[in-house]
Amino acid sequence: MNAILPIGSLEHKENESNSVDFGRGDDSALLDAYSRAVIGAADEVGPAVLHLQIDGGGDRGGAGSGVVFTPDGYVLTNSHVVAGAKRLQATFPDGRAMAASLVGDDPDTDLAVLRLAGEAPAFARLGDARKLRVGQLVIAIGNPFGFQATVTAGVVSALGRSLRARSGRLIDSVIQTDAALNPGNSGGPLVTAAGEVVGINTAIIAMAQGICFSISANTVEFVASRLIRDGRVKRSYIGLSGQNIVLPRRVVRFHDLAREGGVRVEATSADGAARRAGLLLGDIIVGFAGEPVGTVDELHRLLTEERVGTPAAVTVLRRAEKRELYVTPREAPPRGR
Repeated sequence: MNAILPIGSLEHKENESNSVDFGRGDDSALLDAYSRAVIGAADEVGPAVLHLQIDGGGDRGGAGSGVVFTPDGYVLTNSHVVAGAKRLQATFPDGRAMAASLVGDDPDTDLAVLRLAGEAPAFARLGDARKLRVGQLVIAIGNPFGFQATVTAGVVSALGRSLRARSGRLIDSVIQTDAALNPGNSGGPLVTAAGEVVGINTAIIAMAQGICFSISANTVEFVASRLIRDGRVKRSYIGLSGQNIVLPRRVVRFHDLAREGGVRVEATSADGAARRAGLLLGDIIVGFAGEPVGTVDELHRLLTEERVGTPAAVTVLRRAEKRELYVTPREAPPRGR
């Protein structure tokens, strides 16, 4: 995108009627269109972007960003921004400040929803991140290092990335962008030129330049609805810890497996469904509910809310034998922060 920004240095001379500077005119038009897009998005969404001040009790505290996404004052931010918060204060770009309370958070997607104690002067609209294209202009708005209402622009660098949350689970469908993010941008919106929020900014790669990540608005919409309804996102749980392993090719061929790996059972909880179903230490899980399983992350993706209380077949390799056991997942306990 930067390649189209510089304007040619040739000067237009009014007394040279035969001289036409096409390069400068074209570049100026592109620059003006780019500027209008960024300005329009900032004007549309900027008033709904908050500076969040977090009081963790004692001397602990922090700051981050958030964005109001409903007319009645619900706010999106990152789970890691509000972790351990005792009190939350939200400040709008116009200077008005009010308390906020935590509605719920989901460390597995690094998202949280807050509720403002007063009336919000503005709110932003969630868009459909599935319509994004690589190379599309996007704008990040937030409060890096406490500099409120900072706007940066860039492009969608890649789609469909996976990012590991602090809880250990993978977050899917993550947006990669080169719109500059810094500490304090966490929880702020990633916005299209149309003024729609298509992501919540969550992470950067240390020592890298232009590699930043946002949680997709479609993930945000699902998680936020659950947090508002239940205060957390419910997932199913079978009570085991496992390790990814690579299977010998002869074993994969012999059992006609769809993956070249599996999850070796390292431990089972005493009250868990896995132990009740008869899973043993050393068993290698290669399937769950009719779907192939090659890694712990694949197994996590299958342990959804809908599985709670519903028996599911677990396919395991035990020594040279392939077996099918039936496990009934229960609701996962809330994660401590």
